[in-house]
Amino acid sequence: MSFTVSATDLGHLRFNEQETVNSVLQNIAVILTTPKGTVPLYRDFGLDMSFVDKPRPVAEVMMVAPVREAIHRWEPRATVLNVFPGSDPSQPGTLIPAVEVEINIE
Repeated sequence: MSFTVSATDLGHLRFNEQETVNSVLQNIAVILTTPKGTVPLYRDFGLDMSFVDKPRPVAEVMMVAPVREAIHRWEPRATVLNVFPGSDPSQPGTLIPAVEVEINIE
C-alpha cells in the first residue's frame, strides 16, 4: 500500500505517535520541511535545499535526488516510489516537495 506525503502535512504534528504508519508519514513530512544544517547538534538531518531559488523547471528536477536520499537515510521504514512537485494554493509559485512512499513494517 502506498501513501502520498507532502511538506505541508505537518498540520497535526503529534509527539510520540504510537501508530507506526502515522509515525513514518509524520517523520517524512518533518524531513521534507527541515533544511539540512538547521538542527543544532544534528546538522546532517533534513533535506539539502540547494534546489531552492532555481527556476521552477530546474528545481523540480534538482529536488528528486536529495528527497530520495534524505528519506532513505532518515526514515528507513519507507521506500520512495515517486517524487513530484507539489504546490500550496496559499503560497502561489512555491515548490513543495511531495512523495509517494511504501511503508515497510512487519
